[in-house]
Amino acid sequence: MEVSGEHLVQMAQYLGAGLCMGMGALGPGLGEGFAAGKACEGIARSPEHAALLTRTMLVGQAVSESTGIYSLVIALLLIFVVGGQ
Repeated sequence: MEVSGEHLVQMAQYLGAGLCMGMGALGPGLGEGFAAGKACEGIARSPEHAALLTRTMLVGQAVSESTGIYSLVIALLLIFVVGGQ
């Protein structure tokens, strides 16, 4: 079997999409876990502020997750747009 330029482009787009999702999911996962841990510590220290802490934590996690969604969009573009020649 001969490796042509099209095969190399396809290999590169799949590898790039995999790396994009791997690195793109690492940051939000760590950030959301850190935020949830700190919110639990805050609720343990002052349970009367649990509603405010939970609401603030969820907004922060939603903002953090947006970078993961951006990496998903880039990965899908690499798979379906770059190779669709």
